[in-house]
Amino acid sequence: MSGKWVGMIIIAMACVAGVAMYYLQVYAFYDRFEQDSIRLTALDGETVQEVAVTNWQGIDADSSPIRYRGCFDTSLSLASFTGTYTPYEEATPRNAPGWFGCFDAAAIASALEAGTALAFLGEKNVAFGVDSVIAITDDGRGYVWRDLNNCGEKAYDGSIIGEECPDRAEFD
Repeated sequence: MSGKWVGMIIIAMACVAGVAMYYLQVYAFYDRFEQDSIRLTALDGETVQEVAVTNWQGIDADSSPIRYRGCFDTSLSLASFTGTYTPYEEATPRNAPGWFGCFDAAAIASALEAGTALAFLGEKNVAFGVDSVIAITDDGRGYVWRDLNNCGEKAYDGSIIGEECPDRAEFD
């Protein structure tokens, strides 16, 4: 066999591997799911309450707790969220796969920056070091994603986890 054929086989295998990796990262691990409520933490910082939502679209993956994304509508005003639920400082939405059209992280971030949307703590430690974040726009559209909290960041950068972090064994 000549070197030309060996080179073509190697290139073909690399292309197949590249397409497979792309598919696995962007499509394969995500599942769509339905739900009719979201969970938010009250102003006391402890009590978690359910809020009914409509027009839910959501995706999640077992491979990572931060792959969770959702879009929904709510009949509650932004003022009622502000007076009832814990604000989430420095919320930065994580990008969703391009095929999940309702969740545009750049547009959500712009709305948060402009003040036409506000972010709230959904639920603390839904998985070890991961909080649920809810953003509500002034027109009643809502978005949910998961973000690393202080404990999660320390766990991933190798810092020593202090007293404020729960026992990781609780989540395994």
